[in-house]
Amino acid sequence: MTLQGEYEPSQWQWVRDQVEQYEKSGGREANTLRGSKDRIVVITSVGSKSGKLRKNPVMRVEKDGVYVAVASKGGADENPSWYANFLAHPLVDLQDGPEPKPYKARLVEGDERSKWWAHAVATWPTYAEYQEKTDREIPVFVLEPVTD
Repeated sequence: MTLQGEYEPSQWQWVRDQVEQYEKSGGREANTLRGSKDRIVVITSVGSKSGKLRKNPVMRVEKDGVYVAVASKGGADENPSWYANFLAHPLVDLQDGPEPKPYKARLVEGDERSKWWAHAVATWPTYAEYQEKTDREIPVFVLEPVTD
């Protein structure tokens, strides 16, 4: 079962446009980061303050059916807004292709974070550059499929 509720589009036009085109095409279009070759997925979360559904394109980092969401915000000194959403409401929908599926987000730390961070950087090396731009340790979430 996927998340239900009122959708509140992003304040950023490019995010709204990418999510809309990705969903409309079942992931066949708008599935790369701003026209690059690097693939994205769309993650729907519940807003930590508003309770409304929020949708964000996130780099596609996957291994054996488990996904990773890196809260890099391009190396900014603050976390992206979806970071608080994942902590408050860890059940999310992840769309990697035609249909969204339910996942549970879990913040990882220590050795587990190191393992997933290495995988994320191997998948998309720009994450290492983002880490160099900020003093905060960029948070890493593991998203595991929900099976009922």
